[in-house]
Amino acid sequence: MNELSSLDRDAPRDAVTGLPAIDTVRGRIEDWLTQAAARGEAAKVHTLLLGLRRFDAVNLAYGASAGDAALAEVGGRICRFAENELDGPWLVARGSGGNFLLAANEACSRERWQLFAEQLADIVSQSIPAAAGALRLSPRLALLRALADDTVESLLDRLGHTLGSRRLQGGRIAWADGESVPPGRTAAQLEADLLVAIDRDEIEILFQPQFDADDLLTGAEALARWRHPVLGRIGAAALFGVAERSDHVAPLSRHIAKRALAAARDWPPGLRLSLNVTPADLAAISYADTLLAIVRESGFPADRLTLEVTEQVLLSDIHAAAKTLGRISGEGIRVALDDFGAGFCNFRYLKLLPLDYLKLDRSMVDGIEDDPRDLAVLRAIVAMARALSLKVIAEGIEDEAQRDLIVREGCDFYQGFLRAQPMSAEEFVDLATGG
Repeated sequence: MNELSSLDRDAPRDAVTGLPAIDTVRGRIEDWLTQAAARGEAAKVHTLLLGLRRFDAVNLAYGASAGDAALAEVGGRICRFAENELDGPWLVARGSGGNFLLAANEACSRERWQLFAEQLADIVSQSIPAAAGALRLSPRLALLRALADDTVESLLDRLGHTLGSRRLQGGRIAWADGESVPPGRTAAQLEADLLVAIDRDEIEILFQPQFDADDLLTGAEALARWRHPVLGRIGAAALFGVAERSDHVAPLSRHIAKRALAAARDWPPGLRLSLNVTPADLAAISYADTLLAIVRESGFPADRLTLEVTEQVLLSDIHAAAKTLGRISGEGIRVALDDFGAGFCNFRYLKLLPLDYLKLDRSMVDGIEDDPRDLAVLRAIVAMARALSLKVIAEGIEDEAQRDLIVREGCDFYQGFLRAQPMSAEEFVDLATGG
């Protein structure tokens, strides 16, 4: 759960990324530490400091405006990854230059925090479109798990010292207590674990409820989690990162689709199911045939299924993606462009793809109550969607004021912690039936 939305709206924020300055969130971290001490428990605070290596060179080579856009993109990537991977409260702040602080307050093994950091580094390293060509950043991360006598100052001091230390020369991740590689699962072991995870029923499917403008339940997005016997719960991004390294994306995607469709088959009539599509899925020539066969076998009506695709999924070959999605759309399955506004919003996609929905990234909603420019952007997107006969779904709705505003501005559907967090199949059926 993103703690940023509960911070004082008048608190200082970074002008480039919209994130709070590090000083703004010191109090929240201190609260976590104090509350744990008052309960006589060990603190569950996990932190990392991410720095962009030689970021000054980016400004020199591409210009300050490109550098600012890159910082905003990195901040968004960190927030989206944390949203998908972390179950407890978390927050992200911008430090000086190319530094970002992420803190989470939840039980997490040392090995899982290392895996989280490795996957985050991979995501930040992905290319960023720029006027002069693709821009690639090189992140390095310092990791820390809070000790019983830690304060905010001691946490930040140790993280900063580690980020600038020799331990990170030649590498990208180091622990602030001096251990660069913690004990636990190696990458090879994780890949081997995943090969048997499906047979051991370790892949869990959760459902994020979605609502219409009248607060009526309309369906849910299926989310995958890996209940690893050693590391605990691993989110979808890290799960698919391991799957890509082990060439196991296709079996994993099939398994998730089958499980989600089987659960949704018994939902009350009219409720929709949304499935996420990976780049590897859409790149497979047989993807349309495989998916349609799974849908037919499940008995779930194809016209109640939505596929959610992100800009990253479409980057490799937009024309091939359009052809595949066109075939799927022809069978009654709807298509949503997910995380709209999170990347560089290539409007060409809106012309080429058989879209039914625009799904707004949470960054398009955050700030609309207080910033006239944010609200103007939302209005422009909704107007464009209407002109293209597309429905609009808003993500990340966390309070009533946000919900009222997006409904008033014409968004058709929404999802977020305001009404419901991701839940099990059984809990979703209870919600749908009033049980």
